[in-house]
Amino acid sequence: MGRLRYTISRVLQAIPVLLGVATITFFLTDAIPGDPVSIMLGPSPSAQQAAAIRAKFGLDEPLWVRYVNYLVDVARLDLGQSLYYGVPVTEKIMERLPVTMLLLVSSFSFALATAVPLGVISAKRRNKPTDHVSRVVALLGVSTPSFWIGLMLIIIFAFQLDWLPATNLIMPWADPSTVDGASSQLDVVITAGKHLILPTISLGTLQMAALTRIERSSMLEVLNEEYVKLARAYGVKETTILRRHAFRNAQLPLITIIGLQLTQALGGAVLTETVFSINGMGRLIITAIQNQDFLLVMGTTLAFGLVFVVGVIVTDLSYAYVDPRVSFDESD
Repeated sequence: MGRLRYTISRVLQAIPVLLGVATITFFLTDAIPGDPVSIMLGPSPSAQQAAAIRAKFGLDEPLWVRYVNYLVDVARLDLGQSLYYGVPVTEKIMERLPVTMLLLVSSFSFALATAVPLGVISAKRRNKPTDHVSRVVALLGVSTPSFWIGLMLIIIFAFQLDWLPATNLIMPWADPSTVDGASSQLDVVITAGKHLILPTISLGTLQMAALTRIERSSMLEVLNEEYVKLARAYGVKETTILRRHAFRNAQLPLITIIGLQLTQALGGAVLTETVFSINGMGRLIITAIQNQDFLLVMGTTLAFGLVFVVGVIVTDLSYAYVDPRVSFDESD
């Protein structure tokens, strides 16, 4: 019950966070120079057309009235209608969100699959050539912008070698009839995997580098603990010490940084989707900003905030599964 109560309390704490995100985004969006009506109707719209559009979207009302109405609509899960696309904002977000989530999941999977072994090996072979190579890779990954990595990957693997596609992203569950050259669902999955490789590496490299450094530092700290030294004194094999005594205890800092890295991954997704022409949430929010579609800007920002909050809650709950010493029961 302790874990359930903690989960409920964290969910309730997320409400004021999302309220703050909605409030800040609303007033910042309102402060953007320009007139969305002029973008929709052209630089010289008629007075009647402009008045009709303003009345339709509530732009003729005072700022505080629009703010209260927006919060009420958000509480009813109604994010309004996009000025640019002419469809509900929620519909557009649900169309693009799975694309971005697929990219995020694949990039974090790539980051973890490479960072954990690199960090463990680097810690095990401290100050040896393997450790030096691992640290150089991590340093380069942290220092290199994701969009530059994406551009280099496109130039090398898409244009020069012609191994992988450079643009677009196909969902693995797409209908084979909508995918060129696909005759079965397996063909769709294979094609989707090919399209996903370059964006995954581009977005996941920064996460991989950061996680590698944390994993190495955490493993070194655990390997210097007294109980590890005692196990060595008793003649326990080094592989057994790593697998049974050190590895699991070293993962709490890694879990913490994963939650924090989610913010960078969401920001990086905007650039990655732009570089690879992926129609996800990143390109959606860029389009919304360019066309001053204020309801779409606020809706996408709120969606990003929700993804981050959920990621942080999941990170907190993961502690208890990794380290049994962590308890969420208030009586403990």
